[in-house]
Amino acid sequence: MSERSWPDTGELVVCSVVNVKDFVAFVTLDEYNDREGLIPISEIARGWIKYIRDHIREGQKVVCKVLSVDSGKGHIDLSLKDVNEHQRREKIRQWKNESKARKWIGFAIANLGRPDLLEEIWDKLYDEYGEAYPAFEDLIVNGTHVLTDIGFASDVADALYAVAADNVKLPTVTISGDLYLKTTSPDGVNIIRRALRSANPKVEENIKVEITYLGAPNYRLKVTADNYKEAERTLEKASNAAMGVLKRAGGEAKFSRKSKSGKNT
Repeated sequence: MSERSWPDTGELVVCSVVNVKDFVAFVTLDEYNDREGLIPISEIARGWIKYIRDHIREGQKVVCKVLSVDSGKGHIDLSLKDVNEHQRREKIRQWKNESKARKWIGFAIANLGRPDLLEEIWDKLYDEYGEAYPAFEDLIVNGTHVLTDIGFASDVADALYAVAADNVKLPTVTISGDLYLKTTSPDGVNIIRRALRSANPKVEENIKVEITYLGAPNYRLKVTADNYKEAERTLEKASNAAMGVLKRAGGEAKFSRKSKSGKNT
């Protein structure tokens, strides 16, 4: 997806094949409002081509390299043969993700009752991330401050976060925070041990809880899970359990999340 009206020379673009002739294939560019482009037979495949339809057909999605653009005449010349399989797979993956991101923005602004915000949000995410989809991953990992810090209103950030939480699927998610556990009790060592044991509860096999000693009275609590909701729920449960032990024993306890930069939030 792109906010520009025309592609750049050398850019990879996703195209829909609409018409195949003997010596040329006509396509529309999915990311550029279905602008028309053409692929001459010499750019369809390497080597001699006997039948062009052996290599390309109507209704097919293809990834092409932009050879030239003449916006005055409305011409876009493309190459299919200059795109290797790795480039094709990566471009299709990126295009699908960006299509999802635009749909998610639509869900968020519909929930807000602000359909007028679509292009403004889209442009802001592109300015900050270069693409829209990574912003939703960043939201899941680090929270709404990643958007409010760059000028998004809190209600918009919350709406985008809610959509991201329901839709973004990461292979694994790791979140962490710092526990401050302090007690002056004569039995302080045992109290801290009980607190740390309570911060490592029995969890599902797909969830991992790690506690690292940073130097008294500070400890790092890290949770790895299949999705953000599970990780966040486990982190909250573990930190609350540890703090509960300290507070019931008359000690001091607090918990702070870690941001992407490593700073406490």
